Amino acid sequence: MNHTGIGHGRPGPRRTGRGLPTAGLLLAVGLTAAGCGDDEVAGKAPEGWAELTTASVTVAHPAAFRAQGDAERDRHNAAAARMAQDGRTTGTLTVQLDFTDADSAEEAAIGAEAGIALGSRLRKQSDVRVKGPEQVRDAKRVDFDFTSGGEDDSPPRGTRVSGVIVTGLDSHHRTYAVRVDTAEGALPDADLDRIVESITVR
Repeated sequence: MNHTGIGHGRPGPRRTGRGLPTAGLLLAVGLTAAGCGDDEVAGKAPEGWAELTTASVTVAHPAAFRAQGDAERDRHNAAAARMAQDGRTTGTLTVQLDFTDADSAEEAAIGAEAGIALGSRLRKQSDVRVKGPEQVRDAKRVDFDFTSGGEDDSPPRGTRVSGVIVTGLDSHHRTYAVRVDTAEGALPDADLDRIVESITVR
């Protein structure tokens, strides 16, 4: 498995001006929950699920995903979890923070799309609302898919993999990205929706 997810990619250069990001990447994923005020709503993990928590994002995941420690996950990820079967990775959940410079969720999504591996098929981009204070709730969801090359512990060569990235700005105006990659048939659509719905940003 590629250490950033089931696939390829590396963060691109950060922009230095105030225009659109020239490139960027994302992989991954979100967290936050504690200390919610009157203007914010924290996502609630379904019964039996666990959570990844970072400085500005919290995201819930099914028990089948195992959280990775600092030594296991890619250095670009603030948090990560992996789901596997018979030694092969069938799903990854990652969270990246401050992965590119952006002034809006739209710009963060452009950076996210730029980081999707060559050969992937971009399916759609849509508006979503994450949990948290009102100023951070607007986010973008990027759906894409690709075919596994079978490298390392990735799914067997030829397996279709679906990817979802939720990205936006936290309350400090820094970017975040929560990414979920899953091999075909490995994660029910309802569970993917619950992961996305659990994302809390602060």
